[in-house]
Amino acid sequence: MMEPWYGWLMGGLAVLAAGQQLAIYLIQQRADKREELFQIVTENAADMIALVDVKGRRLYNSPAYKRVLGYSPEELGETSAFEQIHPDDRFKVLEAAREARTTGVGGKLEYRIRHKDGTWRVLESAASTIKNPQGEVEKLVIVNRDVTERKQAQEQLEHNSFHDTLTGLPNRRLFLDRLQRLFVRAQRNPAMEYAVLFVDVDNFKIFNDMMGYAAGDQVLVEIGRRLMDCLRHDDTISRPKGKTSFVDAVLSRLGGDEFTILLDGIEDPSDALRAARRIQTSLVEPFPVAERELRISTSVGIALNTPAHRKAEDVLQDADVAMRRAKALGGSRCEVFDEAMHTRAVNRLRLETELREAIEKKQFRVYYLPMVELASKRITGFEALLRWQHPEQGLISPTKFLEAAEDTGLLVSIGQWLLLEACRQVSAWTNRLHTAKDLRAAVNLSAKQFAHPSLVDDVRTAMQEAGLEPGRLSLEMNEGVAMADPRRTAHVLSQLRSIGVSVILDDFGAAYSSLRQLRDFPIEAVKIDRTLTSEMLADRGSGDIVETIILLVHKLNLQVIAEGIESATQLDRLRNLGCELGQGYLFSQPLAAEAAEQMLRQQRERPNASGAGAR
Repeated sequence: MMEPWYGWLMGGLAVLAAGQQLAIYLIQQRADKREELFQIVTENAADMIALVDVKGRRLYNSPAYKRVLGYSPEELGETSAFEQIHPDDRFKVLEAAREARTTGVGGKLEYRIRHKDGTWRVLESAASTIKNPQGEVEKLVIVNRDVTERKQAQEQLEHNSFHDTLTGLPNRRLFLDRLQRLFVRAQRNPAMEYAVLFVDVDNFKIFNDMMGYAAGDQVLVEIGRRLMDCLRHDDTISRPKGKTSFVDAVLSRLGGDEFTILLDGIEDPSDALRAARRIQTSLVEPFPVAERELRISTSVGIALNTPAHRKAEDVLQDADVAMRRAKALGGSRCEVFDEAMHTRAVNRLRLETELREAIEKKQFRVYYLPMVELASKRITGFEALLRWQHPEQGLISPTKFLEAAEDTGLLVSIGQWLLLEACRQVSAWTNRLHTAKDLRAAVNLSAKQFAHPSLVDDVRTAMQEAGLEPGRLSLEMNEGVAMADPRRTAHVLSQLRSIGVSVILDDFGAAYSSLRQLRDFPIEAVKIDRTLTSEMLADRGSGDIVETIILLVHKLNLQVIAEGIESATQLDRLRNLGCELGQGYLFSQPLAAEAAEQMLRQQRERPNASGAGAR
């Protein structure tokens, strides 16, 4: 007979066996679920998930590898996990794997891997470890994310912060960074010399306003390319014969038409001057723009580092001052900074400040230069001339401040004020004086004003506000401005004619002497340059030019105005040649409004009087 305890024991064992089988079944089910979940996650994840052993052999690669890198599972299975990694990044990846095996903790890193098409992609990787029952790392689970576009965007953002978006050259920020490094180095070792070249395109503002900003940008890009090509040549800034070392150069675009070049390792100022001249030569060839050929010239300022410089920006400022000096001397030249330039720069800054104050305090005045009919000596109009009533220096001619007004952007607003004041004054004279019924106002236009898109509207508004009748206003423009873009000039002049405004071509014969182009311009008169008038009696060549101009201008049914008439002999000669109108100190110097009005009243009393004024 079986003992009761034996039955209990066997029953218990049976229950235990059943429990073990249930436990095994549940564990197996859980493992299957984990494997199924792992498969679902990896096969649908956007990131690439890999399973590798400690030797780098691939055990599993998710389907994302095919989508991101182009490799099939079979292709990946035939290679090591390190084979597609960029050679420069392999050591970094191997070190990360070794650290994960040693510490049991995987890290994060970025590395490059080759796409099937041969390009390189940037991956952001995070690893985790799988350990065996003994606690040893036997596998690594690696999650890779393609961050190539993000890296490219970051690199582009960083590049843009240090480079000019138009030309791709280093910008002011990067240039000043490089300049600062050389400045600090020179403070430690004064023998390590460098120079800054400041390059500016002569009259680029006029061209840009005439041709449009798109054409201007095209020229700037080509200038940058030519300068870069020039500086790439080994002999660009080579030493004189007998010296074999070369100068390193950094080219940048500060903005607008301003380029700077940082020359490192110069031994003599002649190195910088030689570089400047080669740069100018590289820009001599014409630029094809809008089916035309544009020729430009450049002014280059040069500054060398000295112990007197307190900060890096001082060297750049000195180069800027030297460049402005080169432009003031006529442009298309190189100038090296010296102490005299520093003094002029300080005075220039003071002038710009005082100009702004002059506008606020209404210190500008209008003076009137009579325009006389040579046959009758009758005043037909007045040319409005700008003067500055300086509180300390007295009356200042515009020749001393026009350049500063142009550079500071004040010239357009000053010119608009002058136009309105002249229209008001001539309108008032016309209404008050019987002798002024046919009086005309003549106002000079600067290149900046002529290029301004609102010119015609501004002129129309000034005439309306002043109550000046159409036909009573003439605008004078320099011959060089007119010829800068003849097609646009003809269009703007036609618009001015449509509102009753005539145009006088000023300083004719001093620049282009393009008589054949006059027929394309709707102008009323040509003004002979004063230098030709003053030399016409003493110099036969000048006299012949004056005679030719009068003859050909009359052939075009235009009037001729001679400026700078100072003697009766000049007057007689011009009248004999058929010149209709003239200006000059023989008749009067520029007058304040009150004196000009008195001159008009005297003309009423003595119609044939010359109205001569003091010289």
